[in-house]
Formats: sequence, C-alpha cells, structure tokens
Amino acid sequence: MAETNGAGAAGAAPQINTLAQYAKDLSFENPNAPRSLTPQERGPNISVQVNVNAQQLAESDFEVQLKLEGSAGDGAEALFKFELEYCGVFRLMNIPQDQVHPVIMIECPRILFPFARQIVADAVRNGGFPPLYLDPVDFAALYMQRLAEAQEGGQPSASLA
Repeated sequence: MAETNGAGAAGAAPQINTLAQYAKDLSFENPNAPRSLTPQERGPNISVQVNVNAQQLAESDFEVQLKLEGSAGDGAEALFKFELEYCGVFRLMNIPQDQVHPVIMIECPRILFPFARQIVADAVRNGGFPPLYLDPVDFAALYMQRLAEAQEGGQPSASLA
C-alpha cells in the first residue's frame, strides 16, 4: 500500500519560495525641521496608504511590490512624509492556477509586510521622531475590496499589474 505525504494523489504540496527581498525606493522627508522636532501638544494626524502590485517574471516567478505611503501632520505643518516600495521575488510551485492571483496579492505581501514595517519605523526614527510602527494590514480584505472595485469598473480582475 502506497503512502502519501498529506498532499493527496494530486502531487506535491503547494510552496511559496521567497527568492529575494529588497527596497526598490525609499523616501523620507522632514520638511519643517528643526521646528517640527519640538514636542507637540497633541499627537499628529497620521495617514497611511497601502498598495500591492505584481508582475510575472517567469512561468512560476513573480515580483510583488508593497507600496507604503504616509505622512504625519497637515499641509504646511507636515512633520514628515515617507514612501517605500518594498519588493520580493517569489516562486510559486504546485499552486492551482485559479489560486495563483490570490496567493500573489494576499500571501506574498503578508510575507513582505513585517520587513517593510521595520524599514518605515527606522526611517521615521532616524528622521528625529519616535518610530512609527504601522498596524497590521488585512491583505485579504484589501484584495476583496480591489476585486470589487475592478468588477464595478468593468476592469478584468485577473491582471497582475
């Protein structure tokens, strides 16, 4: 009697391999220094935007880009601004074709996020402020929101770019 390794008769278990991770672009601005470095009466208004993009590099290799943009303060009173494009190259193996897009847009950014979060925290700290530790991101909810927006707009939802 043949034994299986839990993957069933279909073959090998699904795998996501991280081949590389890198900061593609990082920008930090402290436009009102040194005035902005004085203690504030109240906490600044902080806004953060998160975007995920991907492109196929080879049959099973994908570059996934996690873009984080944020600022503290408003308008001319901005304390700081940052932009980070943090990327990873992932190899997907034994993943059903209908699951590739969700894996790329949910699981891969989930792998990248802790590293990008630390880069942002370090950049803000090195700019003279307390480190900004971003709250975790629900990439599944973000994916579903973007999928709904694409369907409403008549755009194909399966594109990677």
